[in-house]
Amino acid sequence: MFKAPATETEILSVKRELNIDLPKRLAELYSETNGVYGNYGISLIWSTEQMIKENKFFWSLHEYRDFIKPLDTFLFFSDAGNGDLFGYLMENGTIQNENIYVWNHEDDSRRIIASSLKDFIKGWINGEISV
Repeated sequence: MFKAPATETEILSVKRELNIDLPKRLAELYSETNGVYGNYGISLIWSTEQMIKENKFFWSLHEYRDFIKPLDTFLFFSDAGNGDLFGYLMENGTIQNENIYVWNHEDDSRRIIASSLKDFIKGWINGEISV
């Protein structure tokens, strides 16, 4: 299920609140829909509002959990429904490439799961990507 497109204000709020430019493909997706939801209301792609909320929370998580390395090197945009998160790797506040990473909430591992947003969406829907 697709939501209405994100407004320019909603897209700009991500940049303002998280101090980052959205990757081109993700920004294009948000201009078409402000979130993608699958079966049972599970989000495939978070809304801009949820993206801001979730990233602020997870970026500060290491302050409360000493066994987790900082997560502020990722821009998360989705979750697996089990606690694992999907996102782009950031360096100096900038997305460096189109690779999509998964952060495993149980062991704090981080690995590339897709080479682009398109491959992530396709692979996640088709079951080619699993966590």
